[in-house]
Amino acid sequence: MVKNSLGRDIPETWCGRALEPYEDPFSRLPDLDRAPRRLKRHNPGDKKLLGSLREAIEAVGLKDGMTIATHHHLRNGDALLNQVVSEIDAMGIRDIGIASSSIHPVHAALIPFIKKGTITRFECGVNGLIAELVSKGQLKCPITVRSHGGRARSLVDGEVRVDVAFIAAPCCDPLGNMNGTEGPSACGSLGYAFTDAEYAHAVVAVTDNLVPYPAMPTSIPQHLVDFVVQVETLGDPSKIVSTTTRITRDPAGLQIARYAADVIDAAGLIKDGFSFQTGAGGTSLAVADNIKQKMAEKGVKGSFGCGGITGYFVEMLEQGFFRSLLDVQCFDLAAVASIGRNTAHQEISANLYANPFNRGAVVNQLDCVILGATEVDVDFNVNVNTESTGYLLHNTGGHCDTAAGAKLSVIVAPALRGRLPIVRERVTTVTTPGDTIDVIVTERGIAVNPRRPGLAEQLRAARLPVVDIHALHAEVCGITGTPRDVEFEDEIVALIEYRDGTIIDTVRRVAR
Repeated sequence: MVKNSLGRDIPETWCGRALEPYEDPFSRLPDLDRAPRRLKRHNPGDKKLLGSLREAIEAVGLKDGMTIATHHHLRNGDALLNQVVSEIDAMGIRDIGIASSSIHPVHAALIPFIKKGTITRFECGVNGLIAELVSKGQLKCPITVRSHGGRARSLVDGEVRVDVAFIAAPCCDPLGNMNGTEGPSACGSLGYAFTDAEYAHAVVAVTDNLVPYPAMPTSIPQHLVDFVVQVETLGDPSKIVSTTTRITRDPAGLQIARYAADVIDAAGLIKDGFSFQTGAGGTSLAVADNIKQKMAEKGVKGSFGCGGITGYFVEMLEQGFFRSLLDVQCFDLAAVASIGRNTAHQEISANLYANPFNRGAVVNQLDCVILGATEVDVDFNVNVNTESTGYLLHNTGGHCDTAAGAKLSVIVAPALRGRLPIVRERVTTVTTPGDTIDVIVTERGIAVNPRRPGLAEQLRAARLPVVDIHALHAEVCGITGTPRDVEFEDEIVALIEYRDGTIIDTVRRVAR
């Protein structure tokens, strides 16, 4: 074992892979020696449309030990990954890796295939029961959790080879031109699938809405697609919404939102050209509402809203508060409808959005990002991967990507949830390093990272309740008591990979 720069114990190798410990957010360079995607020729008259998933699996030559991927734009309504794995299993193929953009609770149907050895690893974040059972040691299936930008980087630089990408295409023609804005399974942006289409060694477009050539508009074009398959359904788009998309009514949440908006204002960021990202949770939307009011009072027009887009951001676009929306995924059906009608609502790839190894990720243009947390600690490290039980239950998403890129990264979280302190001496798992977090906003005060002394002075000048993070921690523990640390076994069940490919932390099996 070696310690990374945060003092976390990292194995030198894991499951046959040599690991590079996390050092800092910005110094690691890409490995230029790994190979890109192979070329392929398609001649006049060649057909891509096949009769079934089985035919497609046979046509791409999927074999034992290979890795497949799907995208998660249908979120908990996705049906494709379960269908694909079921067919792979029926064909007797084993030892398959899953490198999808995200795994959701609906994919608990994969558990029998993990137990059989059809699936033996996940090269992606895993939500829900699969991750919980792995954390308990009841499933043997190593998981490498990557951020959205980190996953794109891993495909682009060759760290993860996706042998076959099965792309759910809500609208597709027989040559593979596709979009996500039309059809019974419309999900809006296909941003996570863009990178798969470009870098997977084979691409199969799977659709429940086959249309005549050419499908327009085209999000992913035909020259990136090997085969096309029509199925009965890709899933249920009504289940795209997996969290609340309404502004919170909780008094503590509303107070946090007011404080956060005041922080952004006091930092001098609310001016023409302001760029902003927030999540879909109730408190995050309340922050956006407060920001909107301040923009209206100042007559400010922002440059862009970013990330996963909600109907609330669509309203801000259509009301003139932003010139554009840059959309990696749609978080609700209002956003799905918008991307089909608003030319200023543009889908972008995860690669463009957040890959640290490209020529300019969008996250680097953000003035401010609002992020949540499961835990924060006195060193400003943030955990969004594991629960208070120690179980791995959540993906990283774009958390560490946006925190590293934005001028101001703001964590909004209650100081305690029930009888559990959210402000801890040491987080259970480091998702995002403290040196990329500027402010932690709670209902009990605002903690400013000591690396930003000038910002702390700006907030005090605005008469905001700035508190020392250690004092906040002591206050919360005085209410809840100091929680006992979760007991873990030595066995590592998952890696938390930082966006640059270094290992920022590990997840160990929870002791029984």
